Amino acid sequence: MKKLRSFSLALLALGVSTLAQAGGNGDYSQVERGRYLAVLGDCAACHTSSVEGSKPFAGGVALQTPFGVLMGANITPDPDTGIGKWTFDDFQRAMSEGVGHDGIRLYGAMPFTAYTKVTKADNRAIWEYLQTLQPVHNAVQTNQLPFPFNLRTSLIAWNWINFDQGAFIPDLKKSADWNRGAYIVEGLGHCGTCHTPKNLLGGDKNSEFLRGAVVEGWMAPDITVNNHTGLGKWTIEDITAYLKTGSNRFDMASGPMAEEVKNSSNLWTDADLKAVAVYLKDSGHDSGAKAPEPIKTNDSSMIAGKAIYADRCSACHTPNGAGQEGLFPRLANSPLIVSDNATSLIHVVLAGSRPVDTQAAPTAPGMPSFAGSMSDADVANVLTYIRNSWGNSAAAVSSSDVKNMRKNLRE
Repeated sequence: MKKLRSFSLALLALGVSTLAQAGGNGDYSQVERGRYLAVLGDCAACHTSSVEGSKPFAGGVALQTPFGVLMGANITPDPDTGIGKWTFDDFQRAMSEGVGHDGIRLYGAMPFTAYTKVTKADNRAIWEYLQTLQPVHNAVQTNQLPFPFNLRTSLIAWNWINFDQGAFIPDLKKSADWNRGAYIVEGLGHCGTCHTPKNLLGGDKNSEFLRGAVVEGWMAPDITVNNHTGLGKWTIEDITAYLKTGSNRFDMASGPMAEEVKNSSNLWTDADLKAVAVYLKDSGHDSGAKAPEPIKTNDSSMIAGKAIYADRCSACHTPNGAGQEGLFPRLANSPLIVSDNATSLIHVVLAGSRPVDTQAAPTAPGMPSFAGSMSDADVANVLTYIRNSWGNSAAAVSSSDVKNMRKNLRE
């Protein structure tokens, strides 16, 4: 799983406005096209460290996996510590087969399981862009996994179970927008890397594509067409606004998604934003989530939660949970609020959050941390109330879940 980092991509942003104006019509050079594709794939998230003094694409990003830590590799053209000795064929094989220079097998944290769908022409453009980067001598020990996971021979079996090689095949029954959106979501955008549940080996459960998964203490939500927990209620305009600005009438991006919006999707062309939205509204994937009966208002947790909400939350989110669009997220009748997993909600209440700021929406209002002023029971009760009011219905949040999150945030 990739770890999204807070990093201002000034180098990548250079020339992106020109790309956006070009609208994907091929008027820009091969290198500029490669630069845009690197933004589209959010390559910097795993290959550019946020540590002060770090150079773009010089690696060193810690990628937390269920099996230990991997480090994002140096992909500058440095001949000793980067990819300076690689050929394009080496790069193509890494992207399409998950096999790097000298036949070294790559771990799934490098999402070659999605990148295998990227065309050779797009890989060529990315490769040519990477060759223009400043070579940075930065030795990175990428494999920091404990035994036996550090043995790359195990990846032969992993690939056999989790990897289906093959370039994207357009669906001729669908529109050009739909196919472009599918190519981005399933391929270079590798959305499933965060939004698809994982099996015991850390591979994607392809039968549950885009149904949501927990990533580094946040819930990457269901983004299937499901009406209860997914994007069924969102319009194409809602999706494009969210990806472009980090907010819409339903939600505001926070956590890892805020970083993705800031460093990647807000820099996409309007055509690509629309294409992704068209695909997500007609992906053919539905999590199957059904709305349960809401918890009754006379339940003790609902009574306690209602009082806490009135005292701590209603000033910003309003008494009826409508929020204030562009400032404070809507809570009423919101698919993301009723996710099967309340991890992100617990995280935000305990740690606070500052939604993403973008050129299109430069104001990023913040939510304070309530970890010091609310007990585990308080947090559980208010979230249970929110998840079962104003048209919402979802399972209760337990104090033990809050306790576990509080512990994880301290570590």
